Amino acid sequence: MRTTCDRIRHAISFEIIGILIVVPLGSIAFGMDIKDIGVVSVIAATTAMLWNYIYNLIFDRAMKRWRGSVHKTLAVRILHALLFEGGLLLVTLPLLAVYLGIGLWQALLIDAAFVIFYLVYAFVFNWTYDWAFPLPRDA
Repeated sequence: MRTTCDRIRHAISFEIIGILIVVPLGSIAFGMDIKDIGVVSVIAATTAMLWNYIYNLIFDRAMKRWRGSVHKTLAVRILHALLFEGGLLLVTLPLLAVYLGIGLWQALLIDAAFVIFYLVYAFVFNWTYDWAFPLPRDA
C-alpha cells in the first residue's frame, strides 16, 4: 500500500494540476468570471483533496482485504473513478448552487461537466501517477 507521504503528494498534485486546467476551461465553457470559477474550484478541490485521501485509503484497504492486492485492473480503475466522483458530487452540488447563486438544476449541469472532466482526468492522472511512482510488488 502507499505511504502517508505518498498519498499526500498524490492528493495535492492531483488538485493543483486539476485547478490549473479546470479554472480557465470552466470560465470559458460557462461564461462565468474566472474568479468565481476559481473560488468554487479551490473550495471543491480542498474538499476533494480530503475526500481523495479518505476514499483512497478505504478503497485500498478494501481491495487488499478482498483481492489481496491494491494493484488495479482497468475495470477496477473505472469503478474507482466513478465511486469517487459520485461521492464528491453529493458534497459539491449545494456548494455550487449557493456560491454561484444558481438553482440546483444549473448547479447539477455545471457539476456534471466537472464530473465528466474529472472522471477522465482522474483516470489519466492516476494511471500516470502509478507509472511515475510505482507500487512495490508486494503491495
